[in-house]
Amino acid sequence: MFGIQHIKFDSMTYVIHFKNGDIKKEGRGLSFFYFAPNSSIVAIPMGSNDLPFIFSETTNDYQSVNIQGQISYKISKPKVLADVLDFTVNDYGQYKKNDIEKLNQRIINEAQTATSSYIHSIKLKDAIRSAKAIEERIMEGLKSSPAIGMMGIEILGANILGISATPEMARALETDTREKLQQEADQAIYERRNFAVEQERRIKETELNTEIAVEEKQKQIAEKRMESEVQRADNERKLREMQLTADIAVENQRKELILQKTANERKEAETQGFVIETTLKPYKDIDWKTLTALNNNPDPKFNISLAFRQLAENADKIGNLNISPDLLDSLLNSKESERQD
Repeated sequence: MFGIQHIKFDSMTYVIHFKNGDIKKEGRGLSFFYFAPNSSIVAIPMGSNDLPFIFSETTNDYQSVNIQGQISYKISKPKVLADVLDFTVNDYGQYKKNDIEKLNQRIINEAQTATSSYIHSIKLKDAIRSAKAIEERIMEGLKSSPAIGMMGIEILGANILGISATPEMARALETDTREKLQQEADQAIYERRNFAVEQERRIKETELNTEIAVEEKQKQIAEKRMESEVQRADNERKLREMQLTADIAVENQRKELILQKTANERKEAETQGFVIETTLKPYKDIDWKTLTALNNNPDPKFNISLAFRQLAENADKIGNLNISPDLLDSLLNSKESERQD
């Protein structure tokens, strides 16, 4: 009414109220009445913004790459930005110009300028794998850029979301990568087979070493057994020698015993013969008749036999000798009776 308007802003908007070209009030989240014919209101958003970008560059080997990412920034000096770009709003709080797009484009241009020199110095394969390096280049370029400093903004961060080659080159790289991966797979298979062969060789070598060790142990066992056999044979020989020595000693002792026994028997026989000879010596010169008479045998048969002996000795002197049958019969009967007894 009569040109007086009321306007209200949120807390994330920095407001500058110009009246007749001079700043009447400024601050965040203001709400006030103003006279529209002589007032101009600038509203600058203070929150952080995420600015997506995508641009194409050429690598050192003349290949195109597409770089996609985003830049985070916020307006730290709104009055500085208000002097560079137009953020004036109408009575309804809407921007009269779209200078926020200019701000975004200038940031993207600075980011692309910082990136292009680096991309032009490397090859396609390196560029695809250089996201971290590009992020650092963008941050360094934006923070050191005078144009960015003059606009009163603060760069919060830069992120590279993707770096891609053209579809044809992507397929070529995929083919090359696939071949290299296949070669690596073949190399891995070769190494695995080689490792398996090496392990098999080691196993065979271990088995051979084990067999050699077993043969060596068996040889040592055989040698030890032979030594034991030799030792046992030597011990048996020594035992036999000791037995023979003992037998010889026993036989020698037996021989000495027999000789001693024979000598003793000889001495005993000589002693007995001497005794007999000494005993019979007095009777040596005595007539047998006298000895018979000394025997004094009362048996009439003995006397008859002596008589017959005497008759036999003097047979040349006897002409006729008559022996009665009764006498012979008595002698014979007496002998038979003695035999029966």
